[in-house]
Amino acid sequence: MATPTASELENQAREAFVDDDFASAAALYTQAIAAAGSSPSAAALYADRAQAYIKVGDFAAAAADAAIAAELDPSMARAHLRRAHACAKLEQYGAARAAAEAGAALAPADARFAHLIKEIDAKAPKPMETAAAAAPAPAEKPLPMETEASPAAPAAAVPAPAEMKPKYRHDFYNSTAEVVVTVFAKGVAAEHVAVEFGEQMLSVSVEVPGEAAYHLQPRLFGKIVPDRCRFAVLSTKIEVRLAKAEPGTAWPSLEFTGKPRLVAAATAAAAAAPPGGRPSYPSSKGRKDWDKIEAEVKKAEKEEKLDGDAAANKFFQDIFSNADEDMRRAMTKSFQESNGTVLSTNWEDVGSKKIDPSPPEGMDLRKWEY
Repeated sequence: MATPTASELENQAREAFVDDDFASAAALYTQAIAAAGSSPSAAALYADRAQAYIKVGDFAAAAADAAIAAELDPSMARAHLRRAHACAKLEQYGAARAAAEAGAALAPADARFAHLIKEIDAKAPKPMETAAAAAPAPAEKPLPMETEASPAAPAAAVPAPAEMKPKYRHDFYNSTAEVVVTVFAKGVAAEHVAVEFGEQMLSVSVEVPGEAAYHLQPRLFGKIVPDRCRFAVLSTKIEVRLAKAEPGTAWPSLEFTGKPRLVAAATAAAAAAPPGGRPSYPSSKGRKDWDKIEAEVKKAEKEEKLDGDAAANKFFQDIFSNADEDMRRAMTKSFQESNGTVLSTNWEDVGSKKIDPSPPEGMDLRKWEY
């Protein structure tokens, strides 16, 4: 039996990646790197293995691979992007920002770099905080003695800084498998919204030109599954659905509080439910009937009339959410391999072959990095 070539191994690795089997993808990329040796394709293989490592949470290995890829091919923007992501996860903010700036210089039109730099700057310790932590505490000066001729002056009251009110209000509610976060931002275009998911992080940014930016970046109460999370930009709100890593566990708050986690949702709900009634969930403003709120939200979504890209996106989201596993695999594979020009739900048809791009008549195909 012939030994697989680097190209064949790379194709197998990509198929494993599309199937969400990231550990197998990383292993296949390792074999492809060994088979490629010092060929020019090695840089891309290292960059792609870095992405697989990011997906399995091995950020140290991802940062090392991305650094090798950037050294082999300094013009590869995605190598810098993946190194920036991995270093940020490792809280190596200086290296992360340098990598993001290098990538932004190579691909100035790629908005991911600007967004990542803002996220890094928001998380990195400020210079004044670092200096204050490193500086020794100043020696206390002796207070002057009070005399009858010079009575002590009363201390001037220092007004507390006014707390800035968030631009948009947000709320959340639990279901068995998800936590639904709603940001009440009316009339915001989808291109001005950026949402990212981490293992226990959520980042929602709204940046409308000429207006103050809005950022919601909580450390979440519990862990989530980033690849299964999703969001939608509607006419009256931004709805984010967080897939719980531990389904059936109720979140009493959206943000991590450092307190012990609660028991399973069924136990918590039983303790909170009135006799013969449905469970109610905690809120910072008292008890709310979340079942009623969820029903109202779903009714509003159903009645909401969308058009253009929003209508198309909603249509495809509905198909994907109601599809079985094979249909989802078929949709993901066909859409990625065709650069967004083909969408199939038939896994038997697309599972065993590569889907070629098929742009509409009169349009040119532009290749995007996956």
